[in-house]
Amino acid sequence: MTRFIFITGGVVSSLGKGLCSAALGALLQARGYTVRLRKLDPYLNVDPGTMSPYQHGEVYVTDDGAETDLDLGHYERFTGVPSRQGDNVTTGRIYSTVIARERRGDYLGGTVQVIPHVTDAIKEFIQDGVGSEDFLLCEIGGTVGDIESLPFLEAIRQLGNELGSERSLFMHLTLIPYISAAGELKTKPTQHSVKELLGLGIQPDVLMARIDRELPTSDRRKIALFCNVREEAVIPAMDVDSIYQVPIAYHEQGLDVQVLKHFKLPMGPDIDLSRWHEIVGRIRKPEGEVTIAVVGKYVQLKDAYKSLSEALGHGGIANNVRVNLDWIDSEIFEREDAVQYLEHVHGILVPGGFGERGSQGKIEAARFARERDVPYFGICFGMQMAVIEAARNVAGIKKASSTEFGDTPDPVVGLMTEWIQGNEVQKRSATADKGGSMRLGAFPCVITPGSRVAAIYNQPSISERHRHRYEVNINYKAVLEKAGMRFSGMSPDGVLPEMVEYPDHPWFIGVQFHPELKSKPFEPHPLFTSFIEAAIRQSRLV
Repeated sequence: MTRFIFITGGVVSSLGKGLCSAALGALLQARGYTVRLRKLDPYLNVDPGTMSPYQHGEVYVTDDGAETDLDLGHYERFTGVPSRQGDNVTTGRIYSTVIARERRGDYLGGTVQVIPHVTDAIKEFIQDGVGSEDFLLCEIGGTVGDIESLPFLEAIRQLGNELGSERSLFMHLTLIPYISAAGELKTKPTQHSVKELLGLGIQPDVLMARIDRELPTSDRRKIALFCNVREEAVIPAMDVDSIYQVPIAYHEQGLDVQVLKHFKLPMGPDIDLSRWHEIVGRIRKPEGEVTIAVVGKYVQLKDAYKSLSEALGHGGIANNVRVNLDWIDSEIFEREDAVQYLEHVHGILVPGGFGERGSQGKIEAARFARERDVPYFGICFGMQMAVIEAARNVAGIKKASSTEFGDTPDPVVGLMTEWIQGNEVQKRSATADKGGSMRLGAFPCVITPGSRVAAIYNQPSISERHRHRYEVNINYKAVLEKAGMRFSGMSPDGVLPEMVEYPDHPWFIGVQFHPELKSKPFEPHPLFTSFIEAAIRQSRLV
């Protein structure tokens, strides 16, 4: 019997509902229970795939090709449970479903309304595909009081009534600000947030109090009194120095105990958080440090590269070093010499991206890494720019470019319109909807024996997640390999280049996929582990 935990947020956004959900999932796993996590997003976009990273942060991609909210990355990193298409839904997708049903006549001529039709569709989504999991944690995006969130909140209110308290729990994350001028913590915003939630018919069972200092017993008692919550169910969620400390901190405050008490479930054997303690210990007491330059076009918003920064940190955990990230806007290299920005770093990473803006700067970063023997990691667009750089400056194809940037006589990178996936031919068109022209989700890759990546993965074939429209043109493979660039990973049909490297370079690898999406703190991705290891060697030379 699956039990449902609904996580809402109040007062302000960006309090950390996703981390709260992920950490609770990890605690329940440590207690011996199975979990699955889902996210309800209130915006009208069908998915975040066409949204600017400045609007939404990174787009997290699942194995089955869903473009989802970045919180699903937290879920996977903390619990190791792979997310799926059915684990993220938006208002846009819900309304698309309802309107499609209305057009088919499914409502038998009835007036289609938010209640019950939209709320029923939301409840269907929440419960769809639930199997033998002990717990389903469902995070509701946005903030209580937002007009966009109202249908979702009404849906979970209804579902809570239908399931009963023995199968549902409401958790509310709220803010307790410290007013420095008064020298006081203020509980009134939390009281108002809970009052707003009560007005919608939802009584929280557990309150998570986001706070930057200790919560006095008197304030905890006051919150419990005014919010109609047991005092021990008011859980301080204090700031910590690492997100991987969060499960430990929540356990120390009794969150997992309160959840299991609510459901009248056994605590099980003593909880084992040893792997989280080990991860935090390595982060707090590294044996060294390296500096990695991340040369991108969305560096002003770090959430645009959330999985990437976490994966680099995982590589540091694996090598017991601190990884310092130097975020550099790639457009700078189109105006200034790259040397002054890159000569001090121990590794260069060029991440994914879309569009021509900043592309020349990424090409210059790849050129610097190749010429100066600095470890280079090109991901997706970063691989494509490394290939264009090699074509122009090593193979002598001066007009090499990507058709993404316009017409070119030498399309070293272009839109691949047809390829084989499994037993089916997949097709796409440059005029299709943006989401429809992407290669999304997990695809297999055959590794070239004897290559550097073969030694890193130590297996003949792999599966990695993709999110891109353009591919390296296989027709230039021979000339590029003659110039010294090895194609070290290919699609099983030999049509799509997946990985490239320079065999005579200390560490220069480009990959068409996004390995950062599969990296976890307790299972760092081998490419990031190897890249940071190369950066450590480089640090001894700088």
